[in-house]
Amino acid sequence: MSEEKIDAKFRIPRLVFHGTGFFSLCTTAYMTMYEPHKQVSSDSEPFMVPGLPGDIKLTRKQLPDMMKSNHETDITKMLKASKEAELKSYGAVINSFYELELEPAYADYYRNVLGMRAWHVGPVPLCNEDKASNGDFIRVVRKDKKDQLEKEDWLLEGFEKRLEGKGLIVRKWAPQVLILEHEAVGVFVTHCGWNSTLEGVIAGVGVQQWARLVRDFVKREAIEKAVKEVMAGDRAGEMRSRTKALGDMARRAIEKEGSSYSDLNALIEELSTSHD
Repeated sequence: MSEEKIDAKFRIPRLVFHGTGFFSLCTTAYMTMYEPHKQVSSDSEPFMVPGLPGDIKLTRKQLPDMMKSNHETDITKMLKASKEAELKSYGAVINSFYELELEPAYADYYRNVLGMRAWHVGPVPLCNEDKASNGDFIRVVRKDKKDQLEKEDWLLEGFEKRLEGKGLIVRKWAPQVLILEHEAVGVFVTHCGWNSTLEGVIAGVGVQQWARLVRDFVKREAIEKAVKEVMAGDRAGEMRSRTKALGDMARRAIEKEGSSYSDLNALIEELSTSHD
């Protein structure tokens, strides 16, 4: 018997956890529903995502391959099955907080227009408040699991030796939350997955996007210029103040009477009364 059928038989509320935010969930839903990316003639031609609050423009080259493909794959089958299971669930728990930029509009939209039951309980990474420290910069790299060779072609000969006292290369895994919260960190270069975005917000650190899906199109000089702008540019102080304000909002969200604290309590109360 499937988990879904067991839950239904014994009247066990089944919740879905989303590690991403409301904006992404709403955008994905409407991309799947209307497929506006199929109405443009090239990968670089912008298109509007219809039906959403605000003017959301994207290009095909910004989309994941599975969304651009016309063929069903194991991944798309899995995602379709997951979505069908979510529609039959009690509701969704979202790793976000109500005050985060676009989230108020899209949190309301997700619930009221898309008709999804959802509770925001994030940022989840705030469960860890320890500190860490290291050199002037830290670069975290992961070797492809398919690559069985020890050779690191991306690493210039002697480069790591020249970094001594200046920077540190960490292979495989690093305590990202702990590193970001150290006062010495000034900017976070990331592919901007939702967890990393939230962790940057929590730490109040400037974030420089290097999107994983399009990183091959970004020149090194552009990244260098952007990092310098965040660290010491004319707007550096303004950006630091903005990120600090976002971090403060994130912490208030999980404190007593905060938006995430209240939503989590509302969920617990609803689950309790529904089984009285």
